[in-house]
Formats: sequence, structure tokens, C-alpha cells
Amino acid sequence: MQETLAMIYLWLKAGHIIFVIFWMAGLFMLPRYFVYHQEADPGSPEEAKWIDREQKLLKIILLPSIIVVWVLGLALMSTVGAHTQGWFHAKLLIVLLLSGYHGWMSAYAKKLARGERPLQGKALRLINEVPGIAAAIIVILVVVKPF
Repeated sequence: MQETLAMIYLWLKAGHIIFVIFWMAGLFMLPRYFVYHQEADPGSPEEAKWIDREQKLLKIILLPSIIVVWVLGLALMSTVGAHTQGWFHAKLLIVLLLSGYHGWMSAYAKKLARGERPLQGKALRLINEVPGIAAAIIVILVVVKPF
């Protein structure tokens, strides 16, 4: 029985890591899409292509990935009792913030699709660093478990 539980844990963990990679890839790509979108002329065929690309990235990669990341992450948490450990609370906070960032980017894509361009390209390039910083902190928390 213990071997079966160990195998289930390893499959949960592998799936979680795979979908974190998919999610992070989408979170890195979308702000770059926004930069290129904003550089396109308003109402142009190129702008329409960027709107389509952003929606596909959000619906085909980002939305399914965040759902699977959360489901498998919560399953892992309950399997190993991580909710009792300090490092997990810090990780959970960062993942919640990253999920909020995902939601903000989804809303920003809708603004761009409506023709609104509230941010400059430079700001979007800086915002593109958020997932990388979050990923680095999360990896340190999970691997090192500093507290």
C-alpha cells in the first residue's frame, strides 16, 4: 500500500511540475505579446492577429495550466501535510500573488482588445520580470525549505 501511495505522490509531483512549466511559459509570453500588440497600428490586421494570439494563449495554455497547477498542488499539499510548514505558507502566498498577476494580465488583454493601451511598452517589459522572480523564490522555498 505504501508503495502505491509513493507512486501516486511521484505522479502528482511530476504533473504539478509539468503544468507549472506550461503556466510559467505562458506568463512569460503574454507580456511580450502585449508589447508587440501595442506596437501594432490600432485597427490594423496585425493588431487583430495579436488579439487572436493573446486569446489563444490565455484559453489554450494559461487557463488549463493554472487549474491543473492548483488542483495538483493542493493534492500534493494534503498528501505530505505541507500546510503545517512555514515554507509552504510563503510559497502559497507567492502562488496566490502570481495567480492574481495572471488575472490582471487576462484583464489587460481585454483592454488591449478594446483598443485601450494604458501602459507603455517599457512598463510591460518590466512587468515581464514578475513570473521569473516569483519562480526563483518558489523554487528556493520548495527546495531549501528555509523555515
